[in-house]
Amino acid sequence: MDPDPSCVFCKIVAGQIPASVVCEDEHAIAFMDIGAVNPGHVLVVAKPHVENIFGLDDALAASVMHTAARVARALQRAFAPDGVNLFQANGAAAEQTVFHFHIHVLPRRSGDGLRLIWPVQNPPRAELETNAARLRAAL
Repeated sequence: MDPDPSCVFCKIVAGQIPASVVCEDEHAIAFMDIGAVNPGHVLVVAKPHVENIFGLDDALAASVMHTAARVARALQRAFAPDGVNLFQANGAAAEQTVFHFHIHVLPRRSGDGLRLIWPVQNPPRAELETNAARLRAAL
């Protein structure tokens, strides 16, 4: 979990490049997204360089989510959005673009143009049970 000298988020954590910081603690930092979709769009970033969710231990995962929840509540009070999305991607196939674990806390407005669409498959119950059994075995 050493800093990656080529990682933009590691550079923000180290104070090497500027960010509009909302809050931080020993495990996470939250700052305004320079590519904001809507006013109040915040990134919550794990301070150690962890590429994705698979590298998080339980304590770091809990701490980052705690910060995301705090930021979401502050966003609700400060911006009164119609809704909030938490968005987190892992791997290029999932559209992760910065390979350092982060969560987008994204205020939403009705009609803001952002669409989250996926093709619903509606698998039969037997398939759902099979998949649940595979996951239980992997836990």
